[in-house]
Amino acid sequence: MQTKTRMNVYFEPDLLKKVEALALRRNVSKSAVIEAAVASFLSADASERLEAVFARRMDKLGRQVDGLDEDLAILGETLSLFIRFWLTVTPPLPDSAQASARAKGAERFDGFLQSLGRRLATGDRFLKELSRDIDAGRNGGDTQG
Repeated sequence: MQTKTRMNVYFEPDLLKKVEALALRRNVSKSAVIEAAVASFLSADASERLEAVFARRMDKLGRQVDGLDEDLAILGETLSLFIRFWLTVTPPLPDSAQASARAKGAERFDGFLQSLGRRLATGDRFLKELSRDIDAGRNGGDTQG
């Protein structure tokens, strides 16, 4: 008969409650639950399982980064096309109109920041909106109001 050695360990109260609940569900002793957990932790395949979990998580993070990279590329292209268009179609202002143009520009920029703040607060993002518009266009929906 195999003899077992007694060992005293300390657990956080919440963890101990979980151990006790599992022992009751499985109709085994708390010692059996702890022993199985430690054996699993120390077994050779535990590291393989842990590696598989990390690999799945890293794959998911990689896909998320790829999505962010694509979003960033779209934003960069959008901004560069807008700037190019704006510089192409906007005539230079005479010196006499510079001051009023700066004042109007500051006013418009404040309005832009307020609008941006509202959009960020609601969580509605341009790329999500653009995606919805493109999907609606592909499905035959009219995206113009």
